[in-house]
Amino acid sequence: MKHIFQKGTDQSKPTLVLLHGTGGTEQDLLPIAEKIDPEANVLSVRGNVLENGMPRFFKRLAEGVFDEEDLVFRTKELYEFLDKAAEKYGVNRHNIIAVGYSNGANIAASLLFHYQDAIKGAILHHPMVPRRGIELPVLLDKNIFIAAGTNDPICSSQESEELKFMFEEAKAEVHLHWENKGHQLTMSEVAAAKDWYLATFNGA
Repeated sequence: MKHIFQKGTDQSKPTLVLLHGTGGTEQDLLPIAEKIDPEANVLSVRGNVLENGMPRFFKRLAEGVFDEEDLVFRTKELYEFLDKAAEKYGVNRHNIIAVGYSNGANIAASLLFHYQDAIKGAILHHPMVPRRGIELPVLLDKNIFIAAGTNDPICSSQESEELKFMFEEAKAEVHLHWENKGHQLTMSEVAAAKDWYLATFNGA
């Protein structure tokens, strides 16, 4: 997968895996990582699927309707890529935090839905429920931050609450942060994510 790796100055910190929204690239979320933890390793990944020329992490049938077969396949592809990248760059595979926006947040949530050991935690900006009707792995000791908009036309408030409930049912620790906004990624929610990250991981 096309990606950027930036080695951090403190190898005890988590590695931040950045996952962009539809039409984004591996450059998009680099400023976000810099705000959350400027000392951490950064692995920023570009989605392998194109929709009308726009990079995504998995196919969809319509807005809000995911191609589940492709989602499962692409989730496995990303999981295996993280294994290889951790080995290649010498980072701790068990100390990875995903930071995703929109489509990137959805594939990060899907990693948690399908693999118990995929990531240590996640910062999910405007995610949807990736799949329904499946049993999640036990996510004990996983910490998840969800940023949601009360006026988000793509991801309803009910969907955000449902995702939080599903993660909590799987024993994860979840913090749901609300913005009185739509689907856009705001600096105030990034600031809230940073505060959560520092409080949750103590920068380590």
